[in-house]
Amino acid sequence: MAGGLVKYRHLSRNSAHRQALLRNLVTALIKHESVHTTWPKAKETQRVAEKLITLAKRNNETSRRKAQGILFTPQALLPKLFGELRKRYAERPGGYTRVLRTEPVSQYDQGASAVLQLVDGPRDLRFAVTAAAVAQDRRLGREHRPLTLLNRQKVTRFRPGGDAAFDDMVSRVAKLNLHKGNTAPRQMQKR
Repeated sequence: MAGGLVKYRHLSRNSAHRQALLRNLVTALIKHESVHTTWPKAKETQRVAEKLITLAKRNNETSRRKAQGILFTPQALLPKLFGELRKRYAERPGGYTRVLRTEPVSQYDQGASAVLQLVDGPRDLRFAVTAAAVAQDRRLGREHRPLTLLNRQKVTRFRPGGDAAFDDMVSRVAKLNLHKGNTAPRQMQKR
């Protein structure tokens, strides 16, 4: 039967190469908490990363051995995975990672790019973008949009001290004076 249901993306690689690629991306994600790659690779890596963090939340010898088999540098990253990340996601029932689509990296290769990141971390893009939207709404003296309020709830829900950290980020963004300078769209600036 041709064209049946596929359980995972093959990524134009054989099995060993695909597993090595995903292990490498997951190792980089745990180390740097953010990875920029193509969208299909990010979605497949997200599945492995979610399972890895779930193993860390179990925190027993079996889960440590399974995690050690996934990471390329377990001696360097197991303490972070079973320490900092396990504590960060202890109350979160799932959804430890986020995939954000970005512009294609190369103008010649128009493949879909994405950023894969751990949520509630120091490099959480949605947290920063929502804080910037709130700061702009306050500066202009207008009410927040429903989507901005929903994003604020999402980014502060499981973060310890989330509301205080969010208000701190809003005040830091407000001090940056991002509204000054040329406000013309990018296409107009090139001319």
